[in-house]
Amino acid sequence: MPDLLAAALDYAARGWPVFMLARSKRPVANCPPCTDAGPDHDRDACDCLTCHGFYAATTDPDRVAAIVAAVPTGQLALRTGARSGAVVVDVDPAHGGRDTMNVLIGRGLLPPTAYVVTGSGGWHLYYRHPGDPVPCSQGKPGQGLGPGVDVKADGGYVVLPPSLHPRTGRPYRWTPGRVMEEMPPALVTECRPTPPAPPPTTPHTPTSTRAAGGISFPDRLLAAHLHAVTTAAEGTRRTTLYGAARGVARMVAADAISRDDAIAALTTAGRAAEQTDRDIRAAIRGGFHAEGLAA
Repeated sequence: MPDLLAAALDYAARGWPVFMLARSKRPVANCPPCTDAGPDHDRDACDCLTCHGFYAATTDPDRVAAIVAAVPTGQLALRTGARSGAVVVDVDPAHGGRDTMNVLIGRGLLPPTAYVVTGSGGWHLYYRHPGDPVPCSQGKPGQGLGPGVDVKADGGYVVLPPSLHPRTGRPYRWTPGRVMEEMPPALVTECRPTPPAPPPTTPHTPTSTRAAGGISFPDRLLAAHLHAVTTAAEGTRRTTLYGAARGVARMVAADAISRDDAIAALTTAGRAAEQTDRDIRAAIRGGFHAEGLAA
């Protein structure tokens, strides 16, 4: 622990907010009060030493010492992004990272900079944060630099030397003689996500709608249901599709639209909202069933 504490205090002295992960490289579990806290709980201002992952990161030396003492066998970590001024390009050779890195170097996107050899044999390349937001890419399609290469920036963290890798037991270590360089503008651009193509405003025009069952303008009602699906926020799209399916099912029951046209329109809207065919079928089936119809 003395070496870990000395390193943690050294990082904090240079303005890098550090915290401790569990030995597994995952954030330490929240205490019960923090687990049960509501949405108004301020994670940045929380007094707990290890709750909320990187939100516990600090540069205060006394707090750093207390955090290390609280998790003495864990992994020392850095909160990446604007808080530390660091963006880390994480290269994992086991998943094709070496080849991707060589391609990126050939394109001039990864100039020489300070780097860490990880405990699993990969590399963490450290660049100075450009000031404007840079998103993390891990697990986010369209935001990575290629197979085996992720970006750890705003909203992320990375393990710091001299932590030991939990699987190999080997330490993370700095390569001597390197200084952290600026991110080249082309790399900043590459790290940012490509905006998705806007969904069509009218994903499906049914072959026929008709005023029936008290529905005077079925075309407008259908368009409103479909528009709700295609403009739903990420994380709410499937439930929005389910709700739209219930509304369209009521139109089918009123004979304002045929069942086949209704399913076709909902399916096209679901695809425009980047839902899988399986999730689309389940949402339509559930919505129709809730209204007493088969789908």
